[in-house]
Amino acid sequence: MQQPSTPRKTSNNPKMSVRRTLVKIPTVKLLKDVTDGAQPKDDFEVFLRGKNLLKPEGQLELTEKELQEEIARVLLTNNPQLPDNLVEYSFKERSFVKVPLPSNIITLLSIEGTCLHKESEEAIKQIEAEGWEGGVPGVAEIQSTPLTGDEEGLEDEEEAAKAEEAETEVEAEGGIDIEAEGEGEGDGDEEDKVEIAGDKGQAGTGKRPGKAKKLTNQFNFCERAALTYNNKCRELGTQTIPPSRAKFSGNVNQWIIYDAYQEDYEAQQREKERERREKMTTQPKKEETGPRKRHDKNAIDPVTIRMLQAAKIIERMINQNTYDEIAQDFSYWEDPSDEYRDGEGTLLPLWKFCYEKTKKLNVTDICWSPKYDDLFGVTFGSFDFMNQVTEGYLCLFTLKNPSFPEYINSADSGVMCLDFHYKHAYLVVVGLYDGTVLVYNVQLLTKEWQFQSNSVSNKHGGIVWQVCWGKDLPDGEMNFYSISSDGKVFNWVLMQNELAQTLVIVLYMDMDPIPGPDGNMVKITGCGSCIAFHPKEPLIFLVGTEEGNIYKCSTAYASIYLYTYVAHHMPVHRIDFNKFSPEIFISCSADWRVKIWEDNRSEPLFVFDLGCSVGDVKWAPYSSTVFAAATVDGKVHVFDLNVNKYKAICIQSVVSKKQNKLTRLAFNSKFPIIVAGDNRGSTRVLKFSPNLRIKPKPKKEGNCC
Repeated sequence: MQQPSTPRKTSNNPKMSVRRTLVKIPTVKLLKDVTDGAQPKDDFEVFLRGKNLLKPEGQLELTEKELQEEIARVLLTNNPQLPDNLVEYSFKERSFVKVPLPSNIITLLSIEGTCLHKESEEAIKQIEAEGWEGGVPGVAEIQSTPLTGDEEGLEDEEEAAKAEEAETEVEAEGGIDIEAEGEGEGDGDEEDKVEIAGDKGQAGTGKRPGKAKKLTNQFNFCERAALTYNNKCRELGTQTIPPSRAKFSGNVNQWIIYDAYQEDYEAQQREKERERREKMTTQPKKEETGPRKRHDKNAIDPVTIRMLQAAKIIERMINQNTYDEIAQDFSYWEDPSDEYRDGEGTLLPLWKFCYEKTKKLNVTDICWSPKYDDLFGVTFGSFDFMNQVTEGYLCLFTLKNPSFPEYINSADSGVMCLDFHYKHAYLVVVGLYDGTVLVYNVQLLTKEWQFQSNSVSNKHGGIVWQVCWGKDLPDGEMNFYSISSDGKVFNWVLMQNELAQTLVIVLYMDMDPIPGPDGNMVKITGCGSCIAFHPKEPLIFLVGTEEGNIYKCSTAYASIYLYTYVAHHMPVHRIDFNKFSPEIFISCSADWRVKIWEDNRSEPLFVFDLGCSVGDVKWAPYSSTVFAAATVDGKVHVFDLNVNKYKAICIQSVVSKKQNKLTRLAFNSKFPIIVAGDNRGSTRVLKFSPNLRIKPKPKKEGNCC
């Protein structure tokens, strides 16, 4: 009986013969006498006695031919844990690339051997280094233990003697072999015998030179033996007093860490102050001439700073509760009556900002912060030139605190204009009535200016009507421009310790020169009143004058005008470029008119007569067709050219006509509000109704039939 096996399909593919082996399944024949209890004849019968195979039920019955069939088994050495489809990300090609698969060989044991193949490169180098000319010698001729150090010199002589004895024996054996070989050959050529004997003898007598004797340096060599001195070991013990120990525990949180940093900062400031005082006492004080930078002299206690911050937070919380209804209207109010009015809107009064000391002063300029949408600056001075004030103010208000200014600073003359830096919003430049320009850092708690023009030579000769920051210079220095009644436009550069002045242009009038006091001919200069820079071309700017002309100038040319607009008959109060189309600008004047101009066009596009002097006009930041104007009769006029090109869509009185006059206004860049100032030192915030802030839709271009 044979062991059953499952038939498998054989393969006749010759390519697979390398990896396939034919395995013959052994058949087990049960001996009859094993089951009969006979004595086993050999060990194999003992092995078979204990294995009585039982036929399972349902076993497949195979014929003898099928059982004798040889089945090919394929044994593959595949690693089931071998990864497949390996990829890695290539930053050079910016994609995943395939990585070659690792080898299928698994190394279980690796032992480095010491045998070298005689024809390998390392073996050839070793033979050359050892001086074995006849090849690799026998094992008996090579000393198993390598000698190092001084033993090499002692063993060289013994190796040479043994080598000579071995060569003598080899030569004798070589001669005998040659003679026997010659006798067997018979009458061979004698020369061949000699040559063969010589070759044999040379091969047998191939002298293996010993290792070259190491040459000693005669200048640094001594044959005497010496013993080094061993230092004696000594034990040294000391007794110390153990350091004192103390248990410490404490809590660490955010304000404790903050207080620690504040204490360290205060210590650093005290150290700097001490060094500064020592330096001031050692160096003589020099008188400063010209423009200079003002430093902080009145340091405020950090405790006071934290108290002021806490008080400010409490004040804002109280104001939020007090003006909660106004805050709700600011966020959510929409005039429902706009649905029934076509092309008309209203203004909702919200907050009123004022300061006790500025109630008798005029609001001379308003400017929103480019970084904080709820913060705006207001300057206070006087437009009454016959009765000028001796003090002006710069105040910063925020919508979060309508009851009191966020920042207050005073000047020795009326403050006529201001502007925030477009990158560093904490830098504010102001122009004064006496021709001085100042630069403040509103982040500092002190009220000292940082830069000031000189009070004698480095200043304007008239009222500074407007200032505006310019694009930073290539060296990174900040600069601003100013225009004054003296007919000059100056460029001021903020240096490290001074305010450098550069004359940009002098506004000469288009008239013949007149004789001066000394008989010299003098050109008549105009009086500048406002300035506006082109939004996309930083070198181009427009200048309005009190004569009513508007000059297009460039900072690259100081002697000529690029274009002249005969705009108004009275002083020009404001020029403003359109936020969406820089080629369009608007101007207002005391001749009651507002005009819209196109660049390099002598005639205006639109002219609006408002019935009284116009103090200010501005384009809206959310629409290219909306602008607002403030008049001295206390009204705000809002126009939308997309709705009506002939009259305003909103005319609303903000203050009383008999007592107050509107002087300045400014749009907010984010919220639908406008700020208007009057001649009583008050500033009001007004919110546009939905009809006043409709954005124009682009017209669809029809297909030509």
